[in-house]
Amino acid sequence: MIERFYLKDYLSFNEAELNLNNGLVVFTGPSGSGKSILMESILTSVGGSSCDATLCESSVTWEIDEEECRIESDDINVFKHIKKEKSRYFINNQSLSRKAMSSVAAKYLRHLSLKDFSDFENENLLAILDERIEAKSKSIKALKKKFHEVYTEYHWTEHELKVIEEEEKKIVELKEFAAFEIKKIEDINPQPNEDEELLEIKKELSRKEKVLESIGSANEIFNYEHLVASALEQLDVDSSFFDDAMNELRAVFDGAEEKFNALEDVDVESVLNRIEELSGLKRRYGSIEEALTYKEQKMQELQKYENIEIEKHDLEQKYEELSREVEQLANELSALREAELMAFEKDLNIYLKNLYLREAKLTMQRVAYSKIGQDMLRIELNGTALDKISTGEFNRLRLAVLALKSEHMNKNGGVLMLDEIDANLSGEESMSVARVLKQLAEHFQIFVISHQPQLTSMGDQHFLVYKDGTISKTKELDFDERVDEIARIISGDKISDEAKKFARELLEAKK
Repeated sequence: MIERFYLKDYLSFNEAELNLNNGLVVFTGPSGSGKSILMESILTSVGGSSCDATLCESSVTWEIDEEECRIESDDINVFKHIKKEKSRYFINNQSLSRKAMSSVAAKYLRHLSLKDFSDFENENLLAILDERIEAKSKSIKALKKKFHEVYTEYHWTEHELKVIEEEEKKIVELKEFAAFEIKKIEDINPQPNEDEELLEIKKELSRKEKVLESIGSANEIFNYEHLVASALEQLDVDSSFFDDAMNELRAVFDGAEEKFNALEDVDVESVLNRIEELSGLKRRYGSIEEALTYKEQKMQELQKYENIEIEKHDLEQKYEELSREVEQLANELSALREAELMAFEKDLNIYLKNLYLREAKLTMQRVAYSKIGQDMLRIELNGTALDKISTGEFNRLRLAVLALKSEHMNKNGGVLMLDEIDANLSGEESMSVARVLKQLAEHFQIFVISHQPQLTSMGDQHFLVYKDGTISKTKELDFDERVDEIARIISGDKISDEAKKFARELLEAKK
């Protein structure tokens, strides 16, 4: 529920603070006093609308999914809209987009001012029907769970079969392509790091002649080695360091000559051609390692294509078994629903009669399987499709459906916001709407703007919206103040004794 609402600087409001109770919360007041402005600002505080108020703030008891929203939840969560140069939205002082805030609030708050067909969507209507069945027999719960499990596997198997069938259509082409790609790489037969080794050979070949020539010239140093040794001996200096250096130099030169002489048998043109082949692979696949990985992937694909007939046969057998099981479970589910449908229609029409509406006709037909079965439930009002009926009829029909749903609710349903649902209704029609809202208020916190005494009298909490000069203000009314306000609604600004008496009777009857 929304426990507290605060508004600052919006049109005719300087400031408003509402401490709200659960149940049916009624807003009344003269035309132009600011009731719709107040409703709009409450919606804005939770991202359901947008206005130019400096501040709209609602403190709510809604639970917030911390992982989904990345916002820390508290016992009381504060939704806030602030506007200076631009609008900003916050939950518990953490900034987020209006869309994100609206998504959080949508789980708990619904604004029933427009023709929102969501209550008449097949899934929602079937949920109400199933809840009625469950109240009489718990077997449907296990049946629905089993159907959902089997249908999920059935749907997955059906998808996999379609994938295989699509692959089959182009299997020859795919096999040829995979084999072609494999052969192209195998013909070159690259080895890991081969390109680096060949580039090193190419580098050595390019400098072989020059290096050997330099070594040949440098070998002259060994012709004078004995002179250095003799001079060191005459100087009484140990010549071992010189001998070691000369031996190390010999080893370096010998090793170099041996390495370059080994390249004598290397065909330079073959090396260059091989490098070019490997370069082509690298240009296509990125590296030799990636080319080898791609080849392995294509080999696995080729194996898969060769095994596809076996896989398809196994899937077809599984699909046939699941089809039979889905059909059986769906038929059982449909039978339970068909058995309850007449009672569902009868009870709905009781509400509609009390709401002074024409009778509704419910029809159920078989459609393609989905996660909720094979049934499509539709409502028409005396043969008229829902998109053709008036807004007033639509809203009262929606109240009847919500009332049926509430009969089996075991938790709070959140917040319902209605503007002037009893506008242009007779006294009897208004009272019928009030009774349904009173029933719904056992499961919902309901905000409603009313201009009729019947609905107003049924409120669990009553706020007057009025103007003090040009400034809009709000006031929570006590019993006597409610009597005066309902009397004003009945007789206008000149309140008569008869109006006050009738207002008091309405309020006392509610008790």
